[in-house]
Amino acid sequence: MDDVVIPLVKDLHFEYGVLEQVSPNVRRLIAHNPSPFTYAGTGTYVVGRGSVAVIDPGPASIEHIDNLVRALEGETVSHILITHTHLDHSPGARLLKERTGARTYGYGPHGGSERPEDKVEEGADFAFVPDVTTKHGDVIDGKDFSIEAVHTPGHCSNHLCFQLQSEKLLFSGDHVMGWSTSVISPPDGNMADYLRSLNLLLGRDDARYLPTHGPAIEDPKPLVAAFIAHRQAREAQILECLTAGPSTIQAMVPKMYAAVAKALYPAAARSVYAHVLHMLETRTVATDEPATLTATYRLP
Repeated sequence: MDDVVIPLVKDLHFEYGVLEQVSPNVRRLIAHNPSPFTYAGTGTYVVGRGSVAVIDPGPASIEHIDNLVRALEGETVSHILITHTHLDHSPGARLLKERTGARTYGYGPHGGSERPEDKVEEGADFAFVPDVTTKHGDVIDGKDFSIEAVHTPGHCSNHLCFQLQSEKLLFSGDHVMGWSTSVISPPDGNMADYLRSLNLLLGRDDARYLPTHGPAIEDPKPLVAAFIAHRQAREAQILECLTAGPSTIQAMVPKMYAAVAKALYPAAARSVYAHVLHMLETRTVATDEPATLTATYRLP
């Protein structure tokens, strides 16, 4: 996580192993994988009745997939949709496909590297390759639903949101969450892409968001605008840190994240790094060496 920006909602009670109704045509089952990066756990969504689509089957948890298959007894899984390839979202697709035969849909394989220094906190799923490559604007039709794919890179280069068109309901994955801002961790995470993707959502007509982690977002546009403002404020903090002279990301993090537990400083450092790379692009900061997590940065 980056940090909690807005204390959002009422929907803070979660039950594991219970398939709950969250909209007229959508149900949710939460995986038992709570953490500082997943909140209560991965919310797996089921769209439709009888013949259904499953969005983000979650981690490689036999328990979770067993609970899901049991809850859907008598129904058929026709589609498995993946928002992005982090270990808390996509590995369950293989287990669910083995049980149901349903095809998987996603933007593509993971776009990041397998170098240890590039590891994201949630962990990347390099094994997932979708059966059906799904691009921005594609519509996936099921028995009683049509779902539009919305490419929203930033948190991950292959991140998709999905809109259930009949309800103007956006499954926002990790792009917009109901409890925290997203981790943007280079090289696959990209702050410029993330900001562009947030602005893309501001121009859409989605009435409600269901993120993979955390509660529903009932009034999404003010929250999206707040997330953009939050990132602008982070970049203002970086400029403030650099007014005293050249500095490193490691020196900036304790000042910028004074209210955050020190255990989360490595994640915070990667977020600051993403901001710095964006600011190098916009020429609002500079460096006299290659841009890395340990480089020294300065004002131009």
